[in-house]
Amino acid sequence: MTEAHAPLILSAPDPAHPTLRWITLNRPEARNAWTEPMIRLFITLLDEAEADDSTRVVLLTGAGAAFSAGGDLKAMAEHTGMFAGGPVELRSRYARGIQEIPRRLARFDKPIIAVINGPAVGAGLDLTTMCDLRFAAAGARFGSTFVTLGLVPGDGGAALLARTVGLPNALDLVLTGRLIDADEALKIGLVHAVLPFAELRAAAVERALLIARNAPLAVRLTKSAAIRSMNLPLDVALELAATYQGVVQNTADHDEGVRAILERRPPRFEGR
Repeated sequence: MTEAHAPLILSAPDPAHPTLRWITLNRPEARNAWTEPMIRLFITLLDEAEADDSTRVVLLTGAGAAFSAGGDLKAMAEHTGMFAGGPVELRSRYARGIQEIPRRLARFDKPIIAVINGPAVGAGLDLTTMCDLRFAAAGARFGSTFVTLGLVPGDGGAALLARTVGLPNALDLVLTGRLIDADEALKIGLVHAVLPFAELRAAAVERALLIARNAPLAVRLTKSAAIRSMNLPLDVALELAATYQGVVQNTADHDEGVRAILERRPPRFEGR
């Protein structure tokens, strides 16, 4: 099957765990570099996953040897696709194109785990920072390589990386453009765990199931509270927490959770 006819991104529930959904970047011959059609499809698949009540956690990975190489170097060299146009047109292309990914993931209210099967470079690295948890294969490498190409992180990656690993670590990566291995990524807090490749997916699924077994609305609002409160004054963050608590404390899942503890049995949450 040629690239023109192959799905650029795959999305399907985990066959063994229907509460989990895998989204797979599927341009392995281009190391899963982004194209404009991929961006539009990715947004659509996120919308579908968010609307699907049976999906409680999304796992994001790449097909083939790489997680994502970020931008397509061939398109960069030819100034085509998402790299075409003068300064004004390119500014608009970024705002209406790849920047839609961090905007959409910032609003995505279900947990999403990056399962980093191989190199995550440039916008590929930035994509991992848009996810909530990050599991990496031992052989994965990471780099914010924009400056080595005479570019800046046009997808907002400098800010996203700083939020993930702190400004000093982010500056080291974005100003040098150097590649780091998975062990260094773990040391600076870029990833949560490093696993042998053969164990990567199973470990990510295990963590996803820990999340998925909890009350779905409580999980979604807890994620929202954590992310939205990062830059809020304390009194505003407390008001948001009280509002969310008022919502979930009036759900059937809350009553079920309390009963389950009192009856010493696992809860059966239904998302209502």
